[in-house]
Amino acid sequence: MAAFHRDELTRTLTEGARVLSLDLSDAQIGQLMDYLALLSKWNAVYNLTAVRDPAQMVTQHLLDSLAAVPAFTGARNVLDVGAGGGLPGIVLAIARPDMRVSMIDTVHKKTAFLTQVKAELGLANIAVHTMRVEQLQAPEKFDVITSRAFAELADFVNWSGHLLKAGGRFIAMKGVLPEEEMARLPAGWHVAQVQALQVPGLNAERHLIFIEAGEQA
Repeated sequence: MAAFHRDELTRTLTEGARVLSLDLSDAQIGQLMDYLALLSKWNAVYNLTAVRDPAQMVTQHLLDSLAAVPAFTGARNVLDVGAGGGLPGIVLAIARPDMRVSMIDTVHKKTAFLTQVKAELGLANIAVHTMRVEQLQAPEKFDVITSRAFAELADFVNWSGHLLKAGGRFIAMKGVLPEEEMARLPAGWHVAQVQALQVPGLNAERHLIFIEAGEQA
């Protein structure tokens, strides 16, 4: 297991957040580092992510998720589908404590980890569900439903569309622009916007795909 040099990792994270123009407090940076430490520790046993090196985790996980935070401006109730190790859900919940973030995954060891993170970091604004998203019934529908490399866009929309509030939108986090997937969206949904992201320290393509109900104008 790669060494966890907290001071060095904190500097990388702080500088990356500055480049992204995110106003994170020292306490929020500390929470993100506590989360990273837990992810690194649990990953040794539970294989939550293929990325093993904490320095790469800062860039490929924390900063990658933080780059999407501005897209959630105005959102109050968010669902992260296929949340896995908590990306972007945990990162969103820390960066936006005013926002409620629900995370759902079918794999119990992953949701056990998310529940542990919630407890250890005292994140009162998150909820964790272990089930298929098609089976989730929410008392209040979501403003935004997001996922990071979860599934084909059509499946993502079909499986979780019943949970989206009227006027809400999907924000899918993808790598290379998935043009074929975008063309296969089910009837009644369209790509409202595509946003390329620049992740500090990451030499790879990242895109946000915004999907809304209604036919393309």
